[in-house]
Amino acid sequence: MKNFVLALGLLVCVFFIQDLTVAEADSTREWLWDTLGSKNHFALLRHALAPGTGDPPEFTLGRRETQRNLSEEGRKQAKRIGDLFRAHGINKARVFSSEWYRCRDTAKLLDLGPVNSLSALNSFFQNYEQKEAITESLKLWLSQQEIDKPLVLVTHQVNITALTGVYPSSGEIVVVEKDAQEGLKVMGSIKTD
Repeated sequence: MKNFVLALGLLVCVFFIQDLTVAEADSTREWLWDTLGSKNHFALLRHALAPGTGDPPEFTLGRRETQRNLSEEGRKQAKRIGDLFRAHGINKARVFSSEWYRCRDTAKLLDLGPVNSLSALNSFFQNYEQKEAITESLKLWLSQQEIDKPLVLVTHQVNITALTGVYPSSGEIVVVEKDAQEGLKVMGSIKTD
């Protein structure tokens, strides 16, 4: 009987801790959405689901058929991400995208506003020697931006990791603060699936 009471007590503690963890995660997620809508914060969004890795050897910028593109599930995911922005009060944003079609399509399917191409968001996955130059180009561009309205940058895993140290999954949003003294500071990330 003593073992039963002990086991039951342990089980209750596990469920209680689990509930607290879920509540804390939900609270953090809501805080990140609120933060994203405030001044000097922006979203780095990894493009939605696009099966595979990198691009085919015949990759050509501007030619969809030579690139890895969003799957049907990726297209649905991008629309759901746009719905998440709207559900959290972000109906319009300044949207910039890598010139890769999987990023451009993700950005358009968010339906948060016109999509602007930004080469500083282009992937360097197959030209890793460009990592520093592309990352510095993005940092310079960000330093010149007045972020007083929601800003969404749709790019690739390698770019987000180089800039923030975060390894995002497809469709994950990394919330970043632009601080005049400290530069860029990761506030957290929002998984969208």
